[in-house]
Amino acid sequence: MPLTLTRAPALALALLLASPVAQAQTPGCDVCAIWNADQAPFRIFGNTYYVGVKGLSSVLVTSPQGHVLIDGGLPESAPKIIANIATLGFRIEDVKLILNSHGHIDHAGGLAELQRRSDALVAASPSAALDLASGEVGPDDPQYHALPKYPPVKDMRLARDGGQFNVGPVNLTAHATPGHTPGGLSWTWQSCDGPRCLNMVYADSLNAVSRPGFKFSASSEYPNAVADLRHSFETLEKLPCDVLISAHPEASQLWERLEASTTAGSEAFVDPQACRAYAAAARTVLESRLEQEKQQ
Repeated sequence: MPLTLTRAPALALALLLASPVAQAQTPGCDVCAIWNADQAPFRIFGNTYYVGVKGLSSVLVTSPQGHVLIDGGLPESAPKIIANIATLGFRIEDVKLILNSHGHIDHAGGLAELQRRSDALVAASPSAALDLASGEVGPDDPQYHALPKYPPVKDMRLARDGGQFNVGPVNLTAHATPGHTPGGLSWTWQSCDGPRCLNMVYADSLNAVSRPGFKFSASSEYPNAVADLRHSFETLEKLPCDVLISAHPEASQLWERLEASTTAGSEAFVDPQACRAYAAAARTVLESRLEQEKQQ
């Protein structure tokens, strides 16, 4: 039976990320050192492995024909991701495709170095590709000018809603989940362990967090922000979802599940309700944010 954990930690983290403290983060990025703490890699299920740092997810999906990497953390995360891949017995040179969730430094900052080391193609949404090419987000992003710049990515392929990407037998599908950024993408695929195959979801951030002064309810730069977030909640709720990994691992209770896996094995990561709970927590944050904006 799936191991279901309490939803309180995910909701608490979502509320923290939407707080004024988080909104006020400056290019100094005080939280980056915490995010970039060392994390030993581990197998989640089948051919899917966690290779990211403590506070920023990066996922490796392997095959005999080459591997797929999802997200690259911060610029300083890249060497740790490469080392984690090697610890598992794989090689960065065998990564053929790198997929991105969105163009913020904490998920795209390491992509240029990871691409350089692997010679892999990077795939991102049209909006995120503009961010990656310039190394910073555009004016329609709620966190415009609130994030540091990062090394730009040069060779990219555009990923649109429903687009599929293959490396050998590995097939991943892009799902547009905008709102946190205009170009947010979540990714789905199947991983198998013997005859058992599960639906895997890498969920992009859905938090209504922004630079100071930005209003989700009244933005001329991003007028569809609220509608995009609500659409993204519905998208995540409808996805076949046995195992959820979120762009920030705490938001999908990954560390609680990892601890539980010492006795429950890979079953600890299985929760068919996880995507719905993730979307519900983000919806609560958005509604709280909109109520705050009414008072401003």
